[in-house]
Amino acid sequence: MKSNKPVKKEVKTLEEYMRTSKNKEAKTYDFLKKTYEDIVSGKIVLIDPSPPKDFLEYLLRLDYSLWLWTIIVLTALTVLTVALTSIIPWVIYFRYVVGSIAVLFMPGYVTVKALYPGEQDLTQLERLALSIGLSLAIVPLLGLILNYMPWGIRLEPVLISLSLYTVIVALIASYRKYHELSEKQAAGRSYMLEELTRKQVL
Repeated sequence: MKSNKPVKKEVKTLEEYMRTSKNKEAKTYDFLKKTYEDIVSGKIVLIDPSPPKDFLEYLLRLDYSLWLWTIIVLTALTVLTVALTSIIPWVIYFRYVVGSIAVLFMPGYVTVKALYPGEQDLTQLERLALSIGLSLAIVPLLGLILNYMPWGIRLEPVLISLSLYTVIVALIASYRKYHELSEKQAAGRSYMLEELTRKQVL
């Protein structure tokens, strides 16, 4: 029979958790791996003592939005390499690399981020597979839309539409992740206040 006893929750700093939970005989790697798995599964909830106050601060803090700025930089590099190819011929090899990432991975990656903002929603392998699969679906769809527009399927329109799609959806994904973070932080602070009040009463 399953026990109906409520799960006991504790509020600890990360340092306190590692000091009290780590078995002396256990390897550090195994302990860190288990801790990571517990965080992903939701058994451990991390609460930032100084979370971003608004969406702009969230965007400017690299500990939260490094992935977004990486996407923006790669998108800008893709546009730059396309523009420089006619001037500096050897840049074409670099264009092959960033262009492949921009076409085969990034559109799907930002879409998955927007659809599943929580880190625990999907495993890393699932995110990778969905990113590649969705990219292979999104790029032809954009091409189909361009085919019925005056610009047609040419390099410049495809590059601009793909870049705009990637950046706009990445910003939408960032906002969804910020919203989820705000809810998690609010729930965590509420629980911490309850714990502090209970301890003061006792």
